[in-house]
Amino acid sequence: MAQAFSTDLKRATSWSMALSVLMIIAGILAIAAPYYAGLTITAVVGWLLLISAVLHLVYAFRGGRATAVIWEILLAAVYGLIGFYVLTNLGVGLASLTFAIAFFLFVEAILELALSYQLRNESGAGWILVDGIITMILAFLIWANWPNSSVWAIGVIVGVSMLFSGIVRVMITSNIRRITTVGA
Repeated sequence: MAQAFSTDLKRATSWSMALSVLMIIAGILAIAAPYYAGLTITAVVGWLLLISAVLHLVYAFRGGRATAVIWEILLAAVYGLIGFYVLTNLGVGLASLTFAIAFFLFVEAILELALSYQLRNESGAGWILVDGIITMILAFLIWANWPNSSVWAIGVIVGVSMLFSGIVRVMITSNIRRITTVGA
């Protein structure tokens, strides 16, 4: 029993380590070539919109009332048209996605600043304030240079996220391996 667990754990941590390293490599590539990473991400979003259109269309014919069917068909058409447009105009889609992310970061920053104010007497509220300030600066950096920021923003943001996620996964996997070998 213990041997089977050890073998399964070794296999799982090996896969986790391999995927973590791939994540780090993908993050570095995205940071090194942010425009192409941004176009790739935009294409993925376009395909996800098309898939959503198909799913709405399928769901429409499973609905009951005529109004529900009509709304689902309209939603399918909107998703489909936007997805098709994004896929056929990746540059415009990337600029739109960049603008949407800048807006999202701006709203997130406002909410974090408000939360830090509400929690100002609590331990750790300063970190929320710092996060809100950095997020606001990032939103303004993207907006101030938009649409030119489309060339770098999405790729760098996703690349940094993938890089740090990969590093964190490597650290967690290493700790799991260390703990299980010490306990064995």
